[in-house]
Formats: sequence, C-alpha cells, structure tokens
Amino acid sequence: METAYFDTSALVKHYVAEIGSGWVKREGTLASEAYSRLLTAFDYDITYKYVITDVMPATVGTACRMSGRHPLRAYDAVHLATAWLLNCELLRNGRPPLTFACADDRLISIARAEGLVVENPNHHP
Repeated sequence: METAYFDTSALVKHYVAEIGSGWVKREGTLASEAYSRLLTAFDYDITYKYVITDVMPATVGTACRMSGRHPLRAYDAVHLATAWLLNCELLRNGRPPLTFACADDRLISIARAEGLVVENPNHHP
C-alpha cells in the first residue's frame, strides 16, 4: 500500500489492541521522505488554504443538542455543529449556503435532516 488515509476509527487500532489492530500494524509505515513531503504540504495548506476555527461553547452545545436528536459520534457531532453554525451565519449575512462535503452516508443523511446542503465526494469519481 503506497498511500493510505486512516480515519480515527482505523488509526486508533495502531495504538489500542482491538479487532483490526493486527491488519493496521501489518500494512507498514510511511517512508520518512514521503512523510516529510506530506507534512510540508499539509503545513502549507493550513497556513494558506484553510480557515481554522476554535471549538466554542456554542459549538459544543449545538453538538450536544444534535446528538440528542440523531445517533452521532462525538467528532461527527462537532463537525456537523460547526458546519451548521457557520451555515446559519452565512445565511444571516445574505450569503449562499454552505455545502457540507462528507463521504459518510449516515452523517450526510443527518446533515440533510438538519437542513444543510450536502455533497458526497464519492459520487464524483
């Protein structure tokens, strides 16, 4: 495997012994040169392409309320709450709605139920 993306549910298996841990550990490691290139690109993107936001109390409160209405994992709830709050702010200021891009069909269904416009990158090969 030359390139791999591990979400947290897979990455944790590298550190915690649970079903699937053996497979994760057998898949190898990222070569240091490739890791260095990846880290440099990621650092650049964080500096110049992305807007980083803090998790504010309003985000946590919204995530908790959404978790009461839907079967959400904690980080999914925080992502969804952040997007929902930003979308509210955009709409309040007369801007077009935010598009919630996600590859998790369950989370997409919940985002739609919460009124977000959604796109699944898996549907755009």
